[in-house]
Amino acid sequence: ADMNGTAIENFVCVIFNVSFMNCTWHVGRTATEDTQYFLYWRPPKKKDITECQNYIKDDYGRHTGCRFQNVIIGNKYAYFLVNGSRSGQNIEPYDTTIMLYEIGNISDYIIVEKLTPPLNVSVNCTEASHRCSIWWQPPRTSTKKKSSCFKYEIVIESK
Repeated sequence: ADMNGTAIENFVCVIFNVSFMNCTWHVGRTATEDTQYFLYWRPPKKKDITECQNYIKDDYGRHTGCRFQNVIIGNKYAYFLVNGSRSGQNIEPYDTTIMLYEIGNISDYIIVEKLTPPLNVSVNCTEASHRCSIWWQPPRTSTKKKSSCFKYEIVIESK
């Protein structure tokens, strides 16, 4: 049987709360209901490849993603492989090696990080001068970023 078009499409991983990562994908264009996918990855500094332990499934029970916990991200490469089978035959595999700190626009990169809010926000307002000072610390991230890498927007609502 022709297996063209069975490989996954639109593979994306989202890092959130610093150490959690969800990877998702769309099933291949010619995938049938009995097509099943399996995600393997090799984190940075590891020699062994590991299969996903917590799959996300679609209405047909096909694996369309994976939830990872306690992911350690660094300025290192990680390897991802999604393979599978249909009617007992191997489908087209999808594999990629990516630098995990290359976090950016979803159309440019495979890895995206959703940042936590800034930490330790403090506000000090003085009625006499009609001024307020606001301080905060940068959000926690999966990689070390300089404070100058962040841009903030402050919305002040008057009561």
